Amino acid sequence: MIEIKNLHKFFGKAHILKGVHLQVKKRDVTVIVGPSGSGKSTLLRCINRLEEIQEGEIWIDGENISSTSTNVYKVRAEVGMVFQQFNLFPHMNALQNVTLGPILTNKKPKKEAEHSAMELLRKVGLSGKEQAYPSQLSGGQQQRVAIARALAMQPKVMLFDEATSALDPELVGEVLNVMKQLAQDGMTMIVVTHEMGFAKEVANRVAFMDEGIVVEEGPPNEIFDHPKTQRAASFFSKIL
Repeated sequence: MIEIKNLHKFFGKAHILKGVHLQVKKRDVTVIVGPSGSGKSTLLRCINRLEEIQEGEIWIDGENISSTSTNVYKVRAEVGMVFQQFNLFPHMNALQNVTLGPILTNKKPKKEAEHSAMELLRKVGLSGKEQAYPSQLSGGQQQRVAIARALAMQPKVMLFDEATSALDPELVGEVLNVMKQLAQDGMTMIVVTHEMGFAKEVANRVAFMDEGIVVEEGPPNEIFDHPKTQRAASFFSKIL
């Protein structure tokens, strides 16, 4: 579903991604871990074309989305992304936040979009909160609205950029449960997270990044319990 080949990203003279290679199969959940500043979030933003790349290719479902002829808006519709901050429109209620994209971008009739949005809000455990505004919702509830909003575009892939890191500890579980359900439903996902329990339980593969490259990757039990590189072993010894 996703193939990243020799991806390089610069911010000015800073070389952030230094030849990243990564493959993600359809229905797989790949969790990316590593120290701060290793390029994890930048990689996700490149996959969603929120950042331009200087070298390399990104293929999604057989299409080279890094090509200059690519329709960036189509990519963003097909590659859903959930950020650390919820980025909901404060003047819109939950239902309006979820229906905005399908109505404006996909030209869905309003009634059809609202019906789909109601179903998605139910799926993320927010039935009865359709008319609530972001200021009336907890952080965990806002993040679940953000997940429903991304799903409303019917993406082929979902990217999660430390989706629980801005939440109070007791609210983390409710968002992780929604992500687990998505994984069970067969959604192809790339997840940047510090939640190692989630990685162990849900991921098919774990990729360890450091200093702009994927140092090693493999099944969770292999990466966590028997890392092949000294750098990965050192990292996991401190956090597990």
